[in-house]
Amino acid sequence: MCGRYATTRARQELLDEFQVQVDAVDGDIQPDYNVAPTKQVPAVLNRRPKDAPEEEAAVRQLRTVRWGLVPSWAKDLSIGSRMINARFETVHEKPSYRRAFARRRCLLPADGYFEWYTIQDQGDAPDPAEGEKKAKKKPQKQPYFIRPNDGEVMAMAGLYELWKSPKGGSGGSGGSSSQIEEGEWVWTCTVITTDAPDDLGRIHDRMPMIVERDRWDAWLDPELTDTEQVRGLLVPAMAGTMDAFPVSKAVNSVRNNGPELIEPVISGDSSGDQADSLF
Repeated sequence: MCGRYATTRARQELLDEFQVQVDAVDGDIQPDYNVAPTKQVPAVLNRRPKDAPEEEAAVRQLRTVRWGLVPSWAKDLSIGSRMINARFETVHEKPSYRRAFARRRCLLPADGYFEWYTIQDQGDAPDPAEGEKKAKKKPQKQPYFIRPNDGEVMAMAGLYELWKSPKGGSGGSGGSSSQIEEGEWVWTCTVITTDAPDDLGRIHDRMPMIVERDRWDAWLDPELTDTEQVRGLLVPAMAGTMDAFPVSKAVNSVRNNGPELIEPVISGDSSGDQADSLF
């Protein structure tokens, strides 16, 4: 799964990069080096302006949406924390995602994403008691930052949904839900994931699906609803197109945020040579 990523491009850069026609972001877009579920993230989508007639064409918009898709029929906002990823293999079939897959697709700009590699303890334990202690210890995990090796923006395939807080209901618990008013519309999203290529699969077997630049227009087109055509737009990343390197364990805490989180760690901060020698 993809549970953390970084998105640090400036607002104007996103507007230019994705040829946005309508800037629908309220407030600023701040660099976020440690995006976690329920946070607000930038998203690019095509949608008709509010109250526009049916015949009016959709326009490309930049918005911020909450990470963790909440289906329109959900009674509680908190369900979104369990729906941050949608599997490419089944996204077109699952009731929670299939309508969004047909008409509400988006691009989620990112610099890269984080995954955690489990470090195997290769030390010898001749003492059975010592071996049992080691077996009970929680395995160490080394965070890695994975990004396109050409330095370009990573346009993750996403879906978005609109959810209306029910009358007399609750926005749910966690995140910023306490600020959700009765009857308020909330924009939410999920990241589509796929199998990771062999060179990344040693860290984690899944990765975000990336939409190639020449397919952005088609992916965002809400008039393209044929499931097989839409699925055909998505091709897993090829081996050798991504860089992966160990980073500081400070990223483990969502309270930490800064450019140092996506910098390669110096020797000794990556929990040993096993992580350093993965590639």
